[in-house]
Amino acid sequence: MSLTGAEHRDALATFLAAAWSADEVTLVDHRKLSGGAIQENWLADFDVTGGPHAGRVETVVRTDSPSGVAVSHSRAEEFHLLTAAFEAGVTVPEPLACCEDTAVIGKQFVVMRRVAGVALGQKVARDLSLGGDREVLTERLGAELARIHAMTPTTHVFEFLKPPEESDSLAEFYRQLDGLEEPRSAIEWGLRWLTLNRLPPEEPVLLHHDFRTGNYMVDTEGLTGILDWEFAGWGEPHEDLGWFTAMCWRFGQRDKPAGGIGSRQAFYRGYEQASGRIVDPKRVYFWEVFAHIRWAIIAVQQGHRFLKDGERTLDIVLTGRRPAEIEYEILRMTPPEGGLVDALY
Repeated sequence: MSLTGAEHRDALATFLAAAWSADEVTLVDHRKLSGGAIQENWLADFDVTGGPHAGRVETVVRTDSPSGVAVSHSRAEEFHLLTAAFEAGVTVPEPLACCEDTAVIGKQFVVMRRVAGVALGQKVARDLSLGGDREVLTERLGAELARIHAMTPTTHVFEFLKPPEESDSLAEFYRQLDGLEEPRSAIEWGLRWLTLNRLPPEEPVLLHHDFRTGNYMVDTEGLTGILDWEFAGWGEPHEDLGWFTAMCWRFGQRDKPAGGIGSRQAFYRGYEQASGRIVDPKRVYFWEVFAHIRWAIIAVQQGHRFLKDGERTLDIVLTGRRPAEIEYEILRMTPPEGGLVDALY
């Protein structure tokens, strides 16, 4: 798919004119955005005549990359989740249109209103000119996660998600590890540790499943949008908390355990105040170990896209080099005879 082709540009404008009940839609600017190893994102600005979106509409068109991750949602499914989050008051880009007809631009796609800011994890973590007061930002992110977790199987129906009783994250990653068809001893060790230390399950909520620095946008003032909903599903709330605080998503800022930007105290405070739940450090520790196992498996899968599938992109090959350092973190957190500890390191 390429919006540089006149045929695709015209087809996209025609589709949006119908979707937005407009008299005319004209594409006035477009370019492919950087990043997006799993999804492909395009900046696209439109002049709209007539209808509820009349005027200049600045958007991102989101579609599949040439090769994706098997557990990623379709664009239509992600659009449904994004719409539910938007309606629940989560700070997300406004969803504007969804197209499942591949005849329009060659792939399914969604259109969302563009939000300003920077998302690159390394830059957000290290550039203190972004995000405003970092403890305020960290607390705000805790509150945003609580709003996501307010969506439960009793409040929302997503027919494309596995029922909560079938959404066993640990069992799923055992299956994915088997699918790698190569020995990964540190990951096997970590999964055994998780099996021995798992606590009774919590009531399920909607998990973002990739809530971390790098998947939200900030400007100089603070948070502008939470991105990338392609992995959302039912699960235990502490799983999202552990993913955000895991060492692998601190981008070198080891002394800032909440996403490489702030303190656990601020993150937990924002979450607890907005959700009414109390954060359990032992559960967070469990899910931090799990986060490293999950990321290690994904990194191996991404490496396979380069080594076995011939996808020659820099993002893919660099991710494929990450498993060793992640496996070190798994071993560091799971010493022999070691069980759950308070996650305060």
